[in-house]
Amino acid sequence: MKYTLAFDVYGTLIDTSGVFNSLEQMIGDKAKLFMDTWRNKQLEYSFRRGLMNKYTDFSVCTKDSLEFCCKMFKTDLSIGQKEALMDEYSVLPTFADVDTGLKNLKESGHKLFAFSNGSGKAVSKLLTNAKIIDRFDGIISADGVEIFKPSPLVYEYFNKETNSTKSDSWLISSNPFDVIGAISYGMRSAWVQRSQDSIFDPWGIEPTAIINKLTDLCLKLE
Repeated sequence: MKYTLAFDVYGTLIDTSGVFNSLEQMIGDKAKLFMDTWRNKQLEYSFRRGLMNKYTDFSVCTKDSLEFCCKMFKTDLSIGQKEALMDEYSVLPTFADVDTGLKNLKESGHKLFAFSNGSGKAVSKLLTNAKIIDRFDGIISADGVEIFKPSPLVYEYFNKETNSTKSDSWLISSNPFDVIGAISYGMRSAWVQRSQDSIFDPWGIEPTAIINKLTDLCLKLE
């Protein structure tokens, strides 16, 4: 069967740790903890805004969480350094398996869509810079419903925009909250376990499939 595939972007296709080297040059030994906290706060802020019905562009969550980290780690970054980090966040690299994995899935006849909390403009820039935008049939952004994943409204919007159904679509994500959200909505979902240290939330909701790299996904869809 051929499926409509919804690919999460940040952390799944795009390696958000791509900012590490710049952070290390700016703040030294605190770079790893700063980077991880920045990412976690970015997600937390999107969740909180969703619950408050105070939607904003995902880049605002990224900027606000960067400001939080500067305060938390007592790091006095200049305006120029903050702007450089934000700019770098918009041109992050892909994981090594992504291009081949997407190519194989495309050649197998599946429809591929980038599906993100990020704005369509930001995601398009990321995928273009990474030279993988041609692998996709389109980009679906939470901007269209002005609420972030894992709201069921976002997954429903994906099905509507791609003319697909719950039964013939899969979400592919490295983020457990996203996988749980999609399965709770009724889609199948593959969890990309990017690190052996990654833990799937013990909610009693399991991924349809678990893979370590995108090149393993074709076999799970047969």
